[in-house]
Amino acid sequence: MNICVFLSAADLDDRYTRPARAFAELLGKGGHTLVWGGSESGLMKVVADGVEEAGGGLVGVSVDFLAAKARQVVAPHEMVIARDLAERKALLLAKADAVVIMVGGTGTLDEATEILELKKHGKTTKPVVLLNSEGFYDGLKEQFRRMEDEGFLPVPLTDLVFFAEEPVGALAYLEESFGTQ
Repeated sequence: MNICVFLSAADLDDRYTRPARAFAELLGKGGHTLVWGGSESGLMKVVADGVEEAGGGLVGVSVDFLAAKARQVVAPHEMVIARDLAERKALLLAKADAVVIMVGGTGTLDEATEILELKKHGKTTKPVVLLNSEGFYDGLKEQFRRMEDEGFLPVPLTDLVFFAEEPVGALAYLEESFGTQ
């Protein structure tokens, strides 16, 4: 399975890198391919290193203005450079069978809300997991529940996203969704 991971390129505390590394190792050991923003820095690097070291594949999609920070890969791995952020998001989603949202800033939040909006309108059926490491997304989870409770979501929240507290639960959900467990 090609699993797109939206996450930060910032250098972060161990409380965030530890679960990201654990998920990456699970992904690689499972024979899956990471589809990610292509950066060779921060949490993006942690995840790409973990997947590659565990035997998984890498498909990076960087963007023109960040190409200097893109990871250098050799076949069978792949790196694509998009013209802009909109093309990057489209390519990331096109190359993925599923999406995992990890900790991140405004770029990650933008990517997360785009995939959820596509699911809400029936434009994709790809499973989406929000990995809530260290309760990072507790506030967002509460906001989504409020949106659902007050009628802002035309479909149940559970049809849009699965909230996982641990890496093993995130991958288990995806594998169950694809019947590969």
